[in-house]
Amino acid sequence: MKTWDERVKEVQEKCKLVRRYAFEMTVEVEGGVHFGPAYSLIDIVGALYFDIMKFDPQNPTWEDRDRFILSKGHGCAGLYPALALAGFFPLEDLKKYGEHASFLGMQPEMSVEHGIEASTGSLGQGISIGAGVALAGKIDKKSYRTFVLVGNGECNEGQVWECALASAQYGLDNLVVIVDDNGMQCDHESRTICDMGNFADKWRAFGWEVEEIDGHNIEQLLTVLSDKRMPKNKPLVVIAKTVKGKGVSFFEDNNDWHHTHFVTKEMWEAAKADLMS
Repeated sequence: MKTWDERVKEVQEKCKLVRRYAFEMTVEVEGGVHFGPAYSLIDIVGALYFDIMKFDPQNPTWEDRDRFILSKGHGCAGLYPALALAGFFPLEDLKKYGEHASFLGMQPEMSVEHGIEASTGSLGQGISIGAGVALAGKIDKKSYRTFVLVGNGECNEGQVWECALASAQYGLDNLVVIVDDNGMQCDHESRTICDMGNFADKWRAFGWEVEEIDGHNIEQLLTVLSDKRMPKNKPLVVIAKTVKGKGVSFFEDNNDWHHTHFVTKEMWEAAKADLMS
C-alpha cells in the first residue's frame, strides 16, 4: 500500500504530464482552444482519476464504477489527457482531438467506453445529469459516487441552483460537486459579470455540506474528496480556488487565453519551458 506522501507525489507528477500532453494535443488545432478553463481544472481531475475514483478502464461500463461529469465541457482539453493516462485509450489517440468524427470533440460527447460519461457543453446541464446519475445509484442501492465539476461562471445559470435544491431534498450523499473557482469567465472577472458573493453560504443555504480548499493543493484535494469525508443524507460541494491557465506563465490569470488559436513559435517555446520545469 502506498504511503500518503507517495500518493500525493504520484498525483502531482501525473498532473504535470497532463498539462504537457494537453498543450501538445492542442497547440496546432485549428479553430481555437479553451486553454485557460482547461488548465485550471487539471489538478482536480488528476486527484480524482489518479487516486480517488474507483473504475476499471478494461471494463469501462462496470456498473459500480464512480462517475465523473465535466459540466464545464469547454475545459475538456484538461480532461482527455487524464483519461488517456488513466488507461481509457492510448496516448496516441490524443492526436485525434478536434478531428471530424473523433471521440475527442471540442466539447465532450458521451462515450463511456472511453471514460466520457456524458455529453456536456451547455452550461448548467452537466450538474443535473450528475444528480440524476446519483439518484439512480441510491434507488438501485449502488455504492458508487458521482463527481461533477462546474465552473464558477457556470454557477450564474439558474439550472445549477434548481439542481442544488433538488439534490439536497433527495439527500444525495453520493454526489460531490466541485466548483472550479478561478474567478473569471469568458468576458471578464466573474464578480463584474454576475457577482455570486459568498459561494459557501449560498450552497449551505441550499442544504449542502461545504468544503473550501486550494484547488491546486493535491493534499487538500485528496483529503476532502475521500469517501471518509462524505456527509450523511446530503450532498457535498467542494469550492476549489484555482488559477485560470495554471501551469503556463503567460496563461495564468490572463483572460486573453480563455479561448484562442494564436500560438507563435516563441509562445510554444515559453510554454514548453514552463511545462518541463
